[in-house]
Amino acid sequence: MRALLFSSQHYDQESFTQAAAGTALELHFQPARLTLDTAPLASGYEVVCAFINDELDAQVLARLAAGGTRLIALRSAGYNHVDLAAAQRLGLAVVRVPAYSPHAVAEHAVALILALNRRLHRAYNRTREGDFTLHGLTGFDLHGKTVGVVGTGQIGAAFARIMAGFGCQLLAYDPYPNPDLLALGARYLPLPELLREARIISLHCPLTEHTRHLINAQSLAQLQPGAMLINTGRGALVDTPALIDALKCGQLGYLGLDVYEEEAQLFFEDRSDQPLQDDVLARLLTFPNVIITAHQAFLTREALDAIAATTLDNINRWMAGKPQNLVSG
Repeated sequence: MRALLFSSQHYDQESFTQAAAGTALELHFQPARLTLDTAPLASGYEVVCAFINDELDAQVLARLAAGGTRLIALRSAGYNHVDLAAAQRLGLAVVRVPAYSPHAVAEHAVALILALNRRLHRAYNRTREGDFTLHGLTGFDLHGKTVGVVGTGQIGAAFARIMAGFGCQLLAYDPYPNPDLLALGARYLPLPELLREARIISLHCPLTEHTRHLINAQSLAQLQPGAMLINTGRGALVDTPALIDALKCGQLGYLGLDVYEEEAQLFFEDRSDQPLQDDVLARLLTFPNVIITAHQAFLTREALDAIAATTLDNINRWMAGKPQNLVSG
């Protein structure tokens, strides 16, 4: 069985090659993103392994099916980028990795909070230039602060446990309350109430038609002035241009992003020698109280190993006629 991994980086090659050792799978790695233009590269591959920024709309899926692909193996938990109705119509099975290391993403969210609060990015640059003053580096104690967790699945729960360890008071928003958070003393509230009460808000919900632009101009206006917003979930959970206005007026005091709605054409590539064409992202990068990382929250050795192991297990079980982690429309 031959499988082609689109959007593969060196760390994917390492983790997947190690996980596939001794199996009958023949893996091939393609650094290009999956698009309508690159889909012909998958001709003759029964399995296409795709990542979060690969395009899997009806046209791309039709091109893959015409080339002999029968399985789309996602290396991610999210599947909002897949036209599931088209996949079903074309007879393509779609499997995903429902969980890998929730600690990886949760810990990165906490890292963004600490870096923003204690101005670590500014302090690092300042001391490298020989400036050892402390002006403008004042932070606040996390202990006793109110933290809002939006989305309380495995990642949100892991994040909540860490923040509880700091002595934070927990608020939560999710249609399905998690008993683990209730045991931590979290209070589940409607989103507007959570936004009004929390000093720090962290997004950990999936992207659906109901959560797209969950954070927008109206919801940002409900925040406490100077509140902190962290998004390690999906870029489109946030109406990004609205963030700029909230930062300019001080309504939003801190912003940490690991995902960006228009990241597909930017992230995972070295574009340091090219002018940045995205005006919204360029404007965000000018704020001293903003930290943006390029979708690296998942990037731990444990998470990579789990992603590779689960993806290959999904493929092997599908080959054996006992599929697992199927995604249906």
